[in-house]
Amino acid sequence: MKISMMTYTMARGFPAGERFDVRALCGFTRELGLDAVDWVTTYGHDPADVRRVTDDHGLANVCYTFPCDLNFPTAAERAAGHEAFLRGIETALVLGADKVMLPISGKEGVPREESFRNVMNGLHEVIGRADEAGVSVTVEHFSTPTAPFIVSADVNRAIAELPHLRVTLDSGNCFMGGESARDAFVRSADYIIHAHFKDWSVCAPDAPGARPGLDGRHYRAVLVGEGDVDNADAARAMLDHGYEGYVNFEYEGAELSPREATIEGVRRMREWMGLA
Repeated sequence: MKISMMTYTMARGFPAGERFDVRALCGFTRELGLDAVDWVTTYGHDPADVRRVTDDHGLANVCYTFPCDLNFPTAAERAAGHEAFLRGIETALVLGADKVMLPISGKEGVPREESFRNVMNGLHEVIGRADEAGVSVTVEHFSTPTAPFIVSADVNRAIAELPHLRVTLDSGNCFMGGESARDAFVRSADYIIHAHFKDWSVCAPDAPGARPGLDGRHYRAVLVGEGDVDNADAARAMLDHGYEGYVNFEYEGAELSPREATIEGVRRMREWMGLA
């Protein structure tokens, strides 16, 4: 089990309108002793240019994460999502990533079951193109109560219907659905090929930054190890199972800068994973 850099966390530190600095990101990744990056879009950069910079730094691009809206009731309405999916697979191939992740948030006013069916129909229509390209498609546990995939029962149900689909474990998001990170891993372990570690604290509904969970509680983002998500326990379960993939450090809080959070978060994750 190894730790990968998640560009989403670091991109939060760039002022609006400032171009994401790929070379600086790669340099920081190497400073931390990490050898891999998960690109959450390429921020307007040509994927071939991104690949050259990561190659220059000896970094692997282990996942490409991108939005792809398949949550519509008809194939015609999903057409734009189909195109986004195909572009995402093409980008993954240029980056050299063997997997992609689709963050699927659901939609306000659309019941979870309806979103699940829309997205699954959309995945049936396009996943074969990823299979042909040798790229695995994953979905993550998502935090919003409207999302079709939040806990292990959701992703396991999806895989029962679409066996080639795989899972990116999100330790914090499944917790917002009322499931521990350990249980979410154990219940879907055979299908999990990537992971995110992040943390949430249960809070009052009117607390700054509060977000609602499927379980009826509210949460605010904090640094791993400081909230209510037991990432250390999840790491033990993953080690016991023999998980050999990458785990992103992820931070959505406001108390620390992305750089400060990443330095300390990666240090803590190394301890939990026995990498220190």
